[in-house]
Amino acid sequence: MGERAPQEADSPAKGKRRVVIITGLSGAGKSNALQAFEDAGYFCIDNLPPRMIPAVMETTAQGNGGPDGVVVVMDIRGRRYFGEELERNLEAVEREEGWEHRILFIDSDDPTLIRRYKESRRPHPAARDGDVLEAIRRERRDLANVRAMADLVVDTSGYSALDVRLHFKKLAESFSSRMTVSLISFGFKHGTPLDVDTLLDVRFLPNPHYDPELRPLTGHDGPVREAVLGSEDCQEFLTRAGELLSFLIPRYAAEGKTYFTLGIGCTGGRHRSVAITEELARRLREQDTEIELFIRHRDLEVI
Repeated sequence: MGERAPQEADSPAKGKRRVVIITGLSGAGKSNALQAFEDAGYFCIDNLPPRMIPAVMETTAQGNGGPDGVVVVMDIRGRRYFGEELERNLEAVEREEGWEHRILFIDSDDPTLIRRYKESRRPHPAARDGDVLEAIRRERRDLANVRAMADLVVDTSGYSALDVRLHFKKLAESFSSRMTVSLISFGFKHGTPLDVDTLLDVRFLPNPHYDPELRPLTGHDGPVREAVLGSEDCQEFLTRAGELLSFLIPRYAAEGKTYFTLGIGCTGGRHRSVAITEELARRLREQDTEIELFIRHRDLEVI
């Protein structure tokens, strides 16, 4: 890439302290995120009453916040017991000078959240009469303002438990070191990802699904890759997409953003988007060694 994202773009500026607020939907993965940040060297507090944020920030300013700062989890439990204090105190954090702060909102779609609660057999904190779906919808409405304030929204829909842990491990590391670029392939017929910064639509390319020999294969297989990547239009697209990333990534880093997510979509998410995502990842690895690269093929196994 022609321009490189600055190293340690999210390291606290001289004289500044760092606080990371983790919030989001119950069951979306906040506990996994908290553990990942703890492993990365942060001092972590779960279910902190919103009114205690100033005290935590004061403690951190005194040098007692651990090597990389403080991470606090606040969610619907805080809003349930403290009303609008959650929104007010998050707004106060955003206004505070002399701080590096990030608000991380963890989201997931309704079917994933329902499945996780069924598997864990734990009650939803906002459920009434055991109605988990209505609790999820109510929680989503109640946290809409908080979500809008977030610096980063992470969608864990469809992730396995292992995927969630690995994803947040990379995320926590990126908050303290290099910028992380996440490439997500997906199928439009299954819905667009919730957490992308930029979205590229590759449905203009011929669809291997209509070739009986290629249909059962995926974008990982050689014949599909050749069919997708071999056209002049695809090569032109890859060149232009690379130029776009060369422009965007260093500018996001300069603004203090540590995580950039690019969604690449085709119809089903198994052929074109997978092949192009892998090719873009290969080019990024060759051209820019200063970024942490994360790849996810969301709909590869969806029939």
